[in-house]
Amino acid sequence: MSNQVRTRFAPSPTGSLHIGGARTALFNWLYARKHGGAFILRVEDTDKARNKADAHAGIYSGLKWLGMNADEGPNEGGDCGPYNQSERQEIYEKWFQKLVTAGRVYEDDGAWRFRFDRKPVTVTDLVCGEITIDYTDESINPDMTVKRSNGDFVFHFVNVVDDIEMKMTHVIRGEDHLMNTPKHLQLYEAFGVEPPKFAHIPLILNPDGSKMSKRDQGAALKEYTTHGYLPEAVNNYIALLGWSPKGDKEIFSMSELVENFDLDSVNRSGAKFDIEKCAWVNQQHLLALTPDQFAGAALPYVSEAGLPIGENYTQIAASVQKKVRLLSEVPAQIAFFTDADYPFDAEVVAKVKKNDQAATLLEKLTANFSALTDWSEAKATIGSTAKENGAKPGQLMFPTRVALSGMSGGPDLGVILEILGQEESIRRVQRAVSELS
Repeated sequence: MSNQVRTRFAPSPTGSLHIGGARTALFNWLYARKHGGAFILRVEDTDKARNKADAHAGIYSGLKWLGMNADEGPNEGGDCGPYNQSERQEIYEKWFQKLVTAGRVYEDDGAWRFRFDRKPVTVTDLVCGEITIDYTDESINPDMTVKRSNGDFVFHFVNVVDDIEMKMTHVIRGEDHLMNTPKHLQLYEAFGVEPPKFAHIPLILNPDGSKMSKRDQGAALKEYTTHGYLPEAVNNYIALLGWSPKGDKEIFSMSELVENFDLDSVNRSGAKFDIEKCAWVNQQHLLALTPDQFAGAALPYVSEAGLPIGENYTQIAASVQKKVRLLSEVPAQIAFFTDADYPFDAEVVAKVKKNDQAATLLEKLTANFSALTDWSEAKATIGSTAKENGAKPGQLMFPTRVALSGMSGGPDLGVILEILGQEESIRRVQRAVSELS
């Protein structure tokens, strides 16, 4: 076995990458990076009936988006290839002949079965501890088929052969594979090869405790790109599904995840997925961006919404950086800046109209705005105008926000006034007076 830590992610290209697969890849990638090792991508594409060409591409695009570069794989090459199982038939035949020579397989109706040693087999797992399966009773654990009558080798056989050939030191995979591992250990023993270390990570569960399927909310990785999550935030959140870092820290950059990750802190029990928590983690990552970075990250969503990108786009986008959890929320939050005929929210207008003084106060504000020679005093002028007319500042602040944006929430009023400028701000307040009248 190699002295270098070698881990692998071995997906089947039968559909788009999902969050469970992404987390398995992440744990393997983090462990390899933490120990200066290699992360290998191996594609288990022997199921010809279910394989899809676009799923191959989806695995790669998903890992690329998440920032998990493979050191070896179908596209990267390497010394242990080919990395698509469909191209490894000769290798499997060679290892199968070793079992034939050793008398560990026999033919049964055209298929070939592996002869189990009739003894207890104990898995020492880095997460789950010791698990023992007793193979003494053949009626409970019959000999395992390793080669079908059509010549295809089964998952258990090719999985072990590939891990041997690719010099895996650690197999980090979902807990649903735990009970397969004693079978795999018997194969390693039959081949006379020391097995890798195993770590079976907890399943991802829905909020109700049921096992998450590919169709559940939050399962498909493409949901995260569509809704405007940062890849760093997705990695951060899925790392916390089953891994408990020391201390209270929850927000990690990729380099911090590498530094802090260890298998000792992976939990035994299932991890419940919480889309709200995931969005909160994303918000923390958005807040950590510079205004330029935030505007750049939001740009694809703003462009897709058809909003014009002007010289002051960065300032406009950054005005809502503290207001959004997802980048997909940015277009709706900033649309009013570039839309001269921005719509007024009917519920919000009704709320403003409950204040009998609103229209009058806005008319007074228009006059005071027009008289300003220093536009940086515009926000302060809202408060002073309210006081001059026997009102509290809040009684005019809210109507002014609605007048300028058509909405009840959004960026700081001072920022809105600064971006819109004096002439446009006055025009908008006058338009609102007409709306309220």
